[in-house]
Amino acid sequence: MLLVPGVMADAAGWQPVVDALDVPGPVYVLNRRGRGPSGPLGADYSLRTEIDDLTRVLDEITAAEGPHLGVDLFGWSFGGLVALETTARRTAAVRSLTLYEPVARPFGRAALPALREADAAGDLDRAVEIVNRDVSGFSAAYVNGLRATPVWDVLRPLAAPLARELTALDDHPVDLAALAALDLPPLTLLLGGDNEGVAPYGEAFAAFATALPRARVVVMPGQGHLAHAQDPRTLAGHLARAVRHPAHAC
Repeated sequence: MLLVPGVMADAAGWQPVVDALDVPGPVYVLNRRGRGPSGPLGADYSLRTEIDDLTRVLDEITAAEGPHLGVDLFGWSFGGLVALETTARRTAAVRSLTLYEPVARPFGRAALPALREADAAGDLDRAVEIVNRDVSGFSAAYVNGLRATPVWDVLRPLAAPLARELTALDDHPVDLAALAALDLPPLTLLLGGDNEGVAPYGEAFAAFATALPRARVVVMPGQGHLAHAQDPRTLAGHLARAVRHPAHAC
């Protein structure tokens, strides 16, 4: 199994989910560009860069584990779009695909000017505040509370590539109708129940769920966008069920 985190996350942040996963075979977590020990985004960074990177990793895992097995691929948020687009390239390499609240443009577009200003000033604290308040929609009280915890210092370096990542997302056209027409592997879409019908993540999710009608949609009661951090065991259970019981539709 291969996990692809989104923005403001790295492999370390997903370790509690990995520890709780009960799936056959090894579990890999991709440390995307812009977080250690992977390299920088690069001068020509785009979402295509992310897709190319994941394609290479899939090919390496397939070569190591055997092409007959296939990879159970999971993507969260920004990583969900990368996983979906990569699967369209390598359908034979992917045994099952699970996406937790994937996003696509124009997600986060209104916050881009402020994020670019923070990036130019090297103000990581401001970037963390913007992504939580203006992109994710959390309250000022939530952000102030977060700032007072050790988690804030973990988030600061993860905000360094954020402006360019969300710019890449906004620059990337997504043809969901064309993706739906492909012979994709069994697909599960996970939605936090607290986000159902609610901007920004519920609205972004609805676009994918509508465009991909063969997907099995699973709503996780009591969860939001951060189940990997707030309830990793519950999320791991949903991922294990998606892997053990893949289905094209429910």
